[in-house]
Amino acid sequence: MALTSELEDYSTQQLFHVLAVDDSLIDRKLLEKLLTVSSCQVTCVESGDKALEYLGLLDNLDNDSTSSFSLSSSSQQEAMKVNLIMTDFCMPGMTGYDLLKRVKQKSSWKDVPVVVMSSENVPSRINMCLEGGAEEFLLKPVQLSDVKKLQPRLLKSLNYNNNNNNASKRKAAAREPSERRPILKSLHCSVNM
Repeated sequence: MALTSELEDYSTQQLFHVLAVDDSLIDRKLLEKLLTVSSCQVTCVESGDKALEYLGLLDNLDNDSTSSFSLSSSSQQEAMKVNLIMTDFCMPGMTGYDLLKRVKQKSSWKDVPVVVMSSENVPSRINMCLEGGAEEFLLKPVQLSDVKKLQPRLLKSLNYNNNNNNASKRKAAAREPSERRPILKSLHCSVNM
């Protein structure tokens, strides 16, 4: 378990910061617990709009006082240190896929890994997210084993923040097979033909 000890050694110097986005309070709490146990700092928000606001990507043209989410300067500094975004796919308003697309369009956030989660194993949805730039697609409920499988990506993201060279590393990295990873039957069939 050298990887785990390497992550723990690194976490004493800098906490890995995950932005968790889910409209379900239960799923947010579960994700927060799993990530905290894995030595991550976690910020939870309940919608794609709140995530964009936290990241400083929400276009607030109307400055009304109805916003229930305001960032202090220390929170804005923490948002700048987000190393991974984990989002539910199916949320009211902005979906996880919409959030993924918005994050990947902005140059300041395009290299931050995004993991999409869903309780539904829909191959077209999984493929759409992976082609749209998602680092991984996890089936819910997320388990500790899923979070542990993300550790290599956590280290790569931390290395990117230090080396500013994440794009080439992500392309060179091979995806690990997983019994919990959704199977893309439509892609699998076309490869075997």
